[in-house]
Amino acid sequence: MPYFDSHDGTRLHYQDWGTGQPVLFLAGGWLSSTSWELQMLPLSRQGLRTLSYDRRGHGKSDWVGHGYDYDTLSEDLAAFLEHLDLRDVVVVAHSMSGGELIRYLTRHGSERINRIMLVSCTLPFPAQTADNPDGVPKAIADAVNAARAADRPLWMEQNAQAFFATHLGNQVSSARIEWMIQKCMDCSLLAADEIMETIFTTDFRAELREITVPTMIIHGDADASANIDICGRKTKDLIPVNTYKEYPGTGHGIMITHAAQLNADILDFIKS
Repeated sequence: MPYFDSHDGTRLHYQDWGTGQPVLFLAGGWLSSTSWELQMLPLSRQGLRTLSYDRRGHGKSDWVGHGYDYDTLSEDLAAFLEHLDLRDVVVVAHSMSGGELIRYLTRHGSERINRIMLVSCTLPFPAQTADNPDGVPKAIADAVNAARAADRPLWMEQNAQAFFATHLGNQVSSARIEWMIQKCMDCSLLAADEIMETIFTTDFRAELREITVPTMIIHGDADASANIDICGRKTKDLIPVNTYKEYPGTGHGIMITHAAQLNADILDFIKS
């Protein structure tokens, strides 16, 4: 299996399929590169080179005990792009990986990047503060984190339906749900805990105003993990120029429940 060494020696696993313009898929927190399989395979057969890697502490990558802040994670992204000398890249980021991508752009610039897609991202700043009053109160976030840490498999099972918004008619097989839970469990407890703290406490509002690459934002209006009012709609208002699209009745697992629609939007955006 292919691996690369990041800037601090952490060994990260990646997948690289097809030929053509590179499309890099960044997985959400707790998930690995396999979460993008319904995008990577069909798009690799349509003249694109599809790539993804497992974040540190996730999947087949090293389960190290450090580096779950956005500065370090963005340097992992930089190391991957440099390892394969990727250029003219379309980057599709899901959930927390939107922060890795934005931090990469503000630290390294857009020389290697053609355009970006932010899918169900946790940007710009989830926490409730004096200047962000509609964010999530810290007490609520702490309670959720404590419940998850106490019995992670049970917590995953109880929240899986909300992840896919099956209560709104989104069709997901029980086998796919079990598979997704297992993928989330293929993440160290330390990584799972620390990336949630990173998501909650990092404010990207100023950085989003600096983004100049062509950007598309996609968000489900029933997203229970990254509320659209706190995340998608605010991100849309902060990035100076972007294409914004909402998926009605759609949850956080948009790459599974709406794979065909998302794939079509990715292809349209690449061609635009």
